[in-house]
Amino acid sequence: MPEFYSYKPVGISMSDAEIINLTIDEFEAIRLADYEDLYQEEAAERMGVSRQTLGRIVDSAHKKIADAMINGKVMVIEGGSFEIHDKKVHKCQKCRKRIKKI
Repeated sequence: MPEFYSYKPVGISMSDAEIINLTIDEFEAIRLADYEDLYQEEAAERMGVSRQTLGRIVDSAHKKIADAMINGKVMVIEGGSFEIHDKKVHKCQKCRKRIKKI
């Protein structure tokens, strides 16, 4: 789960801003393909999807991020279809505090 889950342009209030929803799977695809600079095949394998599916997810995420940046929209990262495989750490959805499970 991302540590930071929303981004807002400076000078625009939340009540006046249009919101773009970037799903968790879109965030993870961008993190793996763009930030970690993995080839799409390896990123797809880590996410448990086909390379073609990863490509569609990345394309969708790129369009949403560009729209938010160019048009001054708030971007919120939440939702989507995903599984968390790390059973050792839980992050509270309200306070975002990480809790280690034993």
